[in-house]
Amino acid sequence: MARRCFLLAALLFAAALARDETDLWIDRTALPSLQIATGAEVVARDGTLLRAFTVADGRWRLDPGPVDAGFLAMLVAYEDRRFYDHHGVDPAALLRAAWQAATSGHVVSGGSTLTMQVARLLEDSGTGRLAGKLRQIRVALALERRLTKAEILALYLRLAPYGGNLEGIRAATLAWFGKEPRRLTTAEAALLVALPQSPETRRPDRFPASAAAARARVLERLVGAGLVSAERRTAALGEPLPTARRDFPALAPLLAGRLHGDDPRKGLIETTIDARLQRRLETLASRAAAASGARLGLAIVVADHRTGEIVASVGAPDWTDERRAGFLDMTRALRSPGSTLKPFVYALAFDDGLATPETLIDDRPVAFGTYAPQNFDLRFRGTVTMREALQLSLNIPAVSLTEALGPARLMATLRRAGADPVLPGGAPGLAVALGGVGMTLQDLVQSYAALARLGTPVRLSAVRGAAGPLPDRLVSPEAAWLVTDTLAGLPPPAGAPAHRIAYKTGTSYGHRDAWAVGFDGGHVAGVWIGRADGASVPGAFGGDLAAPVLFEVFQRLKHAPDPLPPPPPATLIQPNARLPMPMQRFRPRGTRTSAPDAPEIAFPPDSAEVAASGLLALKVRGGTPPFTWLANGAPVVLADRARESALVQPEPGFLTISVIDAKGRSASARVTLRP
Repeated sequence: MARRCFLLAALLFAAALARDETDLWIDRTALPSLQIATGAEVVARDGTLLRAFTVADGRWRLDPGPVDAGFLAMLVAYEDRRFYDHHGVDPAALLRAAWQAATSGHVVSGGSTLTMQVARLLEDSGTGRLAGKLRQIRVALALERRLTKAEILALYLRLAPYGGNLEGIRAATLAWFGKEPRRLTTAEAALLVALPQSPETRRPDRFPASAAAARARVLERLVGAGLVSAERRTAALGEPLPTARRDFPALAPLLAGRLHGDDPRKGLIETTIDARLQRRLETLASRAAAASGARLGLAIVVADHRTGEIVASVGAPDWTDERRAGFLDMTRALRSPGSTLKPFVYALAFDDGLATPETLIDDRPVAFGTYAPQNFDLRFRGTVTMREALQLSLNIPAVSLTEALGPARLMATLRRAGADPVLPGGAPGLAVALGGVGMTLQDLVQSYAALARLGTPVRLSAVRGAAGPLPDRLVSPEAAWLVTDTLAGLPPPAGAPAHRIAYKTGTSYGHRDAWAVGFDGGHVAGVWIGRADGASVPGAFGGDLAAPVLFEVFQRLKHAPDPLPPPPPATLIQPNARLPMPMQRFRPRGTRTSAPDAPEIAFPPDSAEVAASGLLALKVRGGTPPFTWLANGAPVVLADRARESALVQPEPGFLTISVIDAKGRSASARVTLRP
């Protein structure tokens, strides 16, 4: 039967070539689709493959990309040495195959060109039947008329089978050798030339003897063709075969899965992830989680706050570990942020001119209606500076400031920073300052990026080209710097590298979440540790668990931190005794005299747009003189008994005007100055 099929195929082909209608027969060929679906890929900023996905039917088929030139030469020399000369069918090869079959009684060689093999792969047609062989011949001739040789070879490199659900050269090199097909050894290339001829019976993981014999035959023929030296053949024969398929790359697997899910039809997703850093931090996360407890999860986000590009995102220590719910991306999980929001409360207070880091504030029992906050350790420190209150993460001073500012103001500030805080229900209450709001780790890093940029928010993104500045300033540069300087004064955790970063830790209610977020002059990073199911972790504190990991993150990020920025020129840096009298001490609103004549800014009104030319009039009604006026937290008029004053030559942009009267009562207005 085999002799008859090959002989008939050769005769029919010869007859077809002799007919005048040959060209018409070829031109009328209905070709299968040449648009070969390949799996989506998510790549790092340098093109490193982070994660790939199968095509719809579960096969691994990827865009080949650059392929080793030596492999291509070996493939053509072994499979179709006249590939660049024939028009799809090699008559000499067909006749030789037919003669060998006729004289030996079995198939010795198939006579198929690479183009004919592509035709068979495109239509998944068989090779043993006459009709299938004739169809391959016709499609091959048509392909040669419509495609270049390079395009035909590219189809082969996408479709050739390499065992199991592997199709195409790139899926094969990744699965069998764990490498891209750009550089292959002689032994690797020879095995990959041999595999497509019988991909299941030559699989090196299941039939190593058959695979070794097929590789040896390829090498022997290539020696005869002068493409491989005898020495290289000997060395290649001694190279071990792969004994198992390797896993496909899975760097930042949860991030990659989410990005692919957001746009499943996109073939190539380019990210800003630094593959080398990502690998280091995944190793760090795995080690730190293992040391913390069997059920604890850990997540890390690192971004370059100068550009907004996320350079590393670790959603779980091990995405295959079901005990830790590794399939959940904890960089995106809503959790209570604990004390990590306190820096924003202080930044707003500094911005409004209510205080500086040296302003005194009471840490004593106080009630705001029915709400009586307590410090985490249930102790009271008495009178402390704002700097000490923030560094010690005292709850009562933070709530006192939030009551003066309004919790809705804090929520609005976080949203201007680009975060998406979620309230458990109803209007925000004072507890938001202590973590009574849902935030993700990425939200926290997003918010801290604005502090790192001296009050200018930036959109963080891991998708190339998607990061960038956000329009609304968070606080003044002076207020952001004062908070940064305060946080940078915190000592590093015991045994941690001595990197000078501004950082804050937090622990949520019930010890469910341990946080650490910080930044230097170039990068901002956040660490979360806890259980994915929200269960309590007794004894877990952000300072003990998360902070050491944060400092290790910065150590792996760079050998030395980028320096934090210097103070802006208008920053009020004075000891307490030299501050304006109303700013020397802050008292909660409930402790002040609630006189009906509290100061109110009459001009400029809140949210107004005013021309920034020459002088900006300042007017106050109510209150008790003398008055102190502040612009973006910096004093501009001191102890003025008049109710009208002026700000000289204000700069265009956002401006927060504050007035403080002799009794310490204050009012603020936020305006926009037009050029």
